[in-house]
Amino acid sequence: MKCFFSIALCLVLTGCEMLAQQPQPEPKANTSTTQIDYAALLQEQQNQAQQVNTNDRLFVPYQHHKTLVNYVEQMALELVDTMQQEAELGIAITTFVELDASLDTSSQLGNQIAESMMYQLQKFGFGVVDFKAMDVIKVTPRGDFVMTRKVEELAERQIASHVLSGTLIYRNTGVEVNARVINLNSKQVTASAQKVIPYFVLQNESIQTASIK
Repeated sequence: MKCFFSIALCLVLTGCEMLAQQPQPEPKANTSTTQIDYAALLQEQQNQAQQVNTNDRLFVPYQHHKTLVNYVEQMALELVDTMQQEAELGIAITTFVELDASLDTSSQLGNQIAESMMYQLQKFGFGVVDFKAMDVIKVTPRGDFVMTRKVEELAERQIASHVLSGTLIYRNTGVEVNARVINLNSKQVTASAQKVIPYFVLQNESIQTASIK
């Protein structure tokens, strides 16, 4: 009997050992769960990208020291670098206009860039012509004036050989300003410059970009 129990015990131990040595099947990957996770991740990334694009125009840095004059000065430097050989030019500066079908729509921004360009080019030693100056001083009860926008009161002779003009293009993050100096006789572009002025700079100085009709 003792021999029978010994043989049975050996058979049981051998069976357990064989079962332990058999490779266990690997758990199946939850394919559906993995696909759902990737889809959710992709959707989240798309939502974040869309939110960034939406907020681009509204972005305002916590602290900055940039002004409109800084950007105009950089454009003026680009123009001056090209016009080094033509420092004796008589340049008239016109209002910067929106790039539309008419090319005669402007804003406070367009007028302010023109005024700042006049100062910058004159500071760099170029001959700047103010064609809005009349030949005489008009004395009135409201004050004494020398500048006008009435065509009949302006000088009839051509007083400038070149003109600086430019266009405004509204982008997502700011206004793209394209400036060019044109020879009035040949219509050849003598110099050009380009700069994007962020909206937060214009907002900080309360500069209006709305069209003046």
